[in-house]
Amino acid sequence: MHPPDAPEWVPPPPDPEQPRQLRRILGLFRPYRGRLAIVGLLVGASSLVSVATPFLLKETLDTAIPEGRTGLLSLLALGMILSAVLTSVFGVVQTLISTTVGQRVMHDLRTAVYGRLQRMSLAFFTRTRTGEVQSRIANDIGGMQATVTSTATSLVSNLTSVVATVVAMLVLDWRLTIVSLLLLPVFVWISRRVGRERKRIATQRQKQMATMAATVTESLSVSGILLGRTMGRSDSLTQSFADESERLIDLEVRSNMAGRWRMSVIGIVMAAMPAVIYWAAGMALQLGGPTISLGTLVAFVSLQQGLFRPTVSLLSTGVQIQTSLALFQRIFEYLDLPVDITEPEQPVRLDQARGDIRFEGVTFHYDDTSGPILDAIDLHIPAGGSLAIVGPTGSGKSTLSYLLPRLYDVTDGRVTLDGVDVRDLDFDTLARSIGVVSQETYLFHASVADNLRFAKPDATDEELYEAARAAQIHDHIAALPDGYDTVVGERGHRFSGGEKQRLAIARTILRDPPVLILDEATSALDTRTERAVQQAIDTLSANRTTLTIAHRLSTVRGADQIVVLDSGRLAERGTHEVLMERNGRYAALVRRDAQLEPAK
Repeated sequence: MHPPDAPEWVPPPPDPEQPRQLRRILGLFRPYRGRLAIVGLLVGASSLVSVATPFLLKETLDTAIPEGRTGLLSLLALGMILSAVLTSVFGVVQTLISTTVGQRVMHDLRTAVYGRLQRMSLAFFTRTRTGEVQSRIANDIGGMQATVTSTATSLVSNLTSVVATVVAMLVLDWRLTIVSLLLLPVFVWISRRVGRERKRIATQRQKQMATMAATVTESLSVSGILLGRTMGRSDSLTQSFADESERLIDLEVRSNMAGRWRMSVIGIVMAAMPAVIYWAAGMALQLGGPTISLGTLVAFVSLQQGLFRPTVSLLSTGVQIQTSLALFQRIFEYLDLPVDITEPEQPVRLDQARGDIRFEGVTFHYDDTSGPILDAIDLHIPAGGSLAIVGPTGSGKSTLSYLLPRLYDVTDGRVTLDGVDVRDLDFDTLARSIGVVSQETYLFHASVADNLRFAKPDATDEELYEAARAAQIHDHIAALPDGYDTVVGERGHRFSGGEKQRLAIARTILRDPPVLILDEATSALDTRTERAVQQAIDTLSANRTTLTIAHRLSTVRGADQIVVLDSGRLAERGTHEVLMERNGRYAALVRRDAQLEPAK
């Protein structure tokens, strides 16, 4: 249940696509540019108001207090109080708008990824672990929350504050300003290096989180618990999970500590700058340099301290953005997945399909490197007719049935419904026209009624009852303490195999499709349960075009036509009687079933 240890990860070279990726990230905010413009105005106003406070302080120390001008002092004090109030109000409003925009972008990303995955072919999900998919949506997008919700605002706010503060410092004293900014280029260079390092570690961390999510999804599902307990592997599974968690601990520590000392040095230097300014001003005075008033000096240091917070925040934001690029890259990988099965630009819509099915020269293989799973298949099922497909395991029976509802697309040839290539039909027509009852019945962790209404959301209670009666499951549901409100449990494990199958049949009856695919719907059931389910299937199949994939041949003897598949080719076809007289492969399969009958 666990993949082998991955080879040691080697950091990739610098990504030349990064500028394009940044433009793509900015494009996520384009629908909300109006709100972001308001945020920008609030940020600018807040920065200007906050920069005004040191000038008010300068006038207080240089003019109002020394000259005893109490009126001016009162106005200056009121101005400083008003500045603090306005800054706080602007900050709250800007946080509200920016957080709302960020959450909308997160919503757009989640919805886009989920919608993209809904459009992927069945082949994608057969080769991708469920936990990996869940991790992309939950962990990767969740990990971007801070970046998406606050980074844009933080970037604009801090950049505006830095620019306004530097301008104000230049107005007060350009010489002290040069001293204050001498090390800024070094700080920027350090933060960029730290950002690249954290991005590399973040990529490893997210991969490890995806591996853990896949492990949890597989081993803590109902089926996973059953397998682990019955195989006596609970302790080893726990140890394997602990090992995965240990790897994550190491990556989390490395991610948080990457560049921490270098960023601390920047903080120490920035915090020490006021002392440097006081020292420089004092030395200049002692050496006969230009005199700086006390108010100017205090105002300048106040501005410099005000510059410290946004500068460090700006550098940290740059690091955060580079780290988040790893998460965005993983999300964009899913958004860029090629969709194999799409609707044509002008799809054909059938208001009510009759159910005439044809397979014309159908060939299928999963990729260019593998041989054909199906080879030159020609079949015709007239509307209302029935076709049974039999053959050994791996002969292509299920794959053939998947081509009709376009779970896969043919490689060559075509499949038609009422004379129209299924690739030319819109998805809604296919969904309305074709129902599938498979061996592995899937039920949601919801009530019986909710599971049935998945086929028809607006179905009335009476329609549910009628469908359940037709599937011979109504009496059992009604006898439950909560009736149709009974929660079926994870994957329906509160119900037996036969009960789940009949629920699936009731769900399909509620959908009422003219074409029905029965994919070994009774092969996993005991003989007694099979008879009950078969009666429900007979009710479901009445007056419908039916394609049945059979494991137990006793269930398909009455089919209008039976075909035998062998290694993807049609080996035999005909009615039960004709094929028995031919005494070929089908007859051999029937005799095999007869020999196994006592063991059922």
